[in-house]
Amino acid sequence: MGNIFGYARVSSRDQNEDRQLITMREMQVPEKNIFIDKQSGKDFNRPQYKKLMRKIRQNDIIYVKSIDRLGRNYTDIQEQWKYITKTKGADIYVIDMPILDTRREKSLLGTFISDLVLALLSYVAENERVNIRQRQAEGIAAAKARGVHFGRMPKPLPDNFYEVYRRWKMKKLSVTEAAKECGMPTTTFFDRAKAFEKSTMTKT
Repeated sequence: MGNIFGYARVSSRDQNEDRQLITMREMQVPEKNIFIDKQSGKDFNRPQYKKLMRKIRQNDIIYVKSIDRLGRNYTDIQEQWKYITKTKGADIYVIDMPILDTRREKSLLGTFISDLVLALLSYVAENERVNIRQRQAEGIAAAKARGVHFGRMPKPLPDNFYEVYRRWKMKKLSVTEAAKECGMPTTTFFDRAKAFEKSTMTKT
């Protein structure tokens, strides 16, 4: 029997990993052997996960509460699963899905069933990640349609902007000269001028 490890992950620093840790303790995973990452599961470029991979040896076991805590990318999950079980010679136990316990069935049929379930759950995890991104994009698009502004608010226009803009439009100033008088980069002046023109046309 090798060492017992646990891996937990939450997507951001303000999320709480307590439920995962309670489960790890119930499985008698030593506190010093629990590795926690607080970042997205889109890939495996995570400091604590990498540290765990350096620690594990043949016949060790890794507990993870659910497959999406391991990761959310279908291809990467399967690659890491093979790396842990085949290359490292360690075992994995997904607590919420006991059939994904590589210690149970070492036969060809057992491995086939385990791999089949893993493929299905990995697909579901990635599909959910894609759906979340799509919902976020749709939400942002809907908010923009309502006039909600994202990102930093533009700085207020200088007091002389409209007078400088009028002279620029009358070709009394070059865009470089106009920008200099307004104290802004040339591209910024040009963009703000075009935005002003657009807003004026909309109002009319």
